[in-house]
Amino acid sequence: MSVNIKRIHHVAYRCKDAKETVEFYQRVMGMDFKLAIAENEVPSTKAPDPYMHVFLDAGMGNVLAFFELPNSPEMGRDGNTPEWVQHIAFEVEDMDALLASKAHIEAQGLDVLGPVNHGIFKSIYFFDPNGHRLELAANTGTDEQMAELKRVAPAMIEEWSQTKRAPKHAAWLHEQD
Repeated sequence: MSVNIKRIHHVAYRCKDAKETVEFYQRVMGMDFKLAIAENEVPSTKAPDPYMHVFLDAGMGNVLAFFELPNSPEMGRDGNTPEWVQHIAFEVEDMDALLASKAHIEAQGLDVLGPVNHGIFKSIYFFDPNGHRLELAANTGTDEQMAELKRVAPAMIEEWSQTKRAPKHAAWLHEQD
């Protein structure tokens, strides 16, 4: 038997301030605040450690959650990982929606990078109040491009595993830049 995953139930990150985080995601991202769970004891470990756990509707059954941990040291990030690596990416309908989102986010006083062309999608990037990098992406790839990427994926991962250099299998993607 193998695991039969239905979907991601939720993805959880840490936040500095639960109220500020909920308000940001409501105002900037248009997410509905679904629910909050707060305890003075961690259910799994029974450790006495108060927390606020908030859940936001990221669309289509996807849930984004955050923990505020007031008794823990101030949150930071992995200093050995570039900040562009760890991010939360959300899909928007199309390029018009991406550009409208960029204008809306900039109107909230946030700096936005992009659109950046990734060959099969274009993205914009910005940060939430906790320092989490967010991405909005609009798919632009064709069914044929997606099929070709799926076809070459095993060869790409094998070559990467041996060389730790970017394989040339999908170089045609960036010929469209």
